[in-house]
Amino acid sequence: MDVKKLALLVGALVVAAITAVMAKNMFTGAAAPQAQAAPVETGPEVLVATQPLPVGTILQEGSFRFQPWPKDLVGNAYFVKGQPGVDPLKLAGTVVRTEITAGQPLTQGALVKPGDRGFLAAALSPGMRAMTVSVSAASGVAGFVFPGDRVDLVLTSDVQGGGNGPPLKVSETIVRNLRVLATDQRTNSKDDEGKTDVKTFSTVTMEATPKIAEKIAVAQTLGQLSLSLRSIADNSADLQKALASGETTVATANSKDPKAPQQVLLPIASRPLDTDTTYTTGGEVSRFQRNTVPGKAGPSGPQMAANGQPQPGAAPAVPTGPSVKVARGSTITVVPLGGK
Repeated sequence: MDVKKLALLVGALVVAAITAVMAKNMFTGAAAPQAQAAPVETGPEVLVATQPLPVGTILQEGSFRFQPWPKDLVGNAYFVKGQPGVDPLKLAGTVVRTEITAGQPLTQGALVKPGDRGFLAAALSPGMRAMTVSVSAASGVAGFVFPGDRVDLVLTSDVQGGGNGPPLKVSETIVRNLRVLATDQRTNSKDDEGKTDVKTFSTVTMEATPKIAEKIAVAQTLGQLSLSLRSIADNSADLQKALASGETTVATANSKDPKAPQQVLLPIASRPLDTDTTYTTGGEVSRFQRNTVPGKAGPSGPQMAANGQPQPGAAPAVPTGPSVKVARGSTITVVPLGGK
């Protein structure tokens, strides 16, 4: 091979090797560009919802909290910490007029304060009615029922029947799961210092369907109404019953929508119920009370019930004229003689 061509070939290989090394060092030493987010300027703290607040929700102390908010996004209707008139303690007891999602700032137009026009109408759920009943300190759970609680309504009455005996004493749970809207026109259980203020009340306003409202109106004329405070855990029990009966399907609860379980629970947990009611008679409490209504008395026998059978627990009628006692084994019967 020609020496000159061989020298050119070696020189080309050397130049190629040097070029490759330089290119490798160039790309290895260059740092990859990194994207940096522009810093967001945090502004004042505003009140935001800590949980979903549907229309008609009565705000409680844990329904909202202050949270830093971007300065450029703070609206004039927001409740800003430190501004005059912004007091979280005074917001407890207000009613949500438009739906607020969790994490969304509360606005002044979305809330209705007690005493404002349309306050009670805003507190009512769609299709519901407000009913006010009179209670005493004993029948009103000694003032420990607050707006937003759930109660059962118990009716205690005397049933006279068709006889002359003592009336039947009976107590019946006529409606369950009623939401309390106000007690003596109070919609907040807190005082000016934010402490729970327990006061006895003489009236309580509750939320009911139109049909149940009619029943409550009639019940007030039949006897005394009492409140029975419900546990918060009872709502879950009602949901389980609805699922078991097929009234609410599990398919909705298993949906990919994160709000689906809440949408299943809210209709069941918020509706009042007038089915599967229970009752207790005086005879179940005391052996000296009746179990049935007094029936009519026969001419010489005990008081008779509507079916013509002797009334249980009723004393035999005393004949007014001459009578004779007839003994048949251990049974003694009083038979009148010639009485008209």
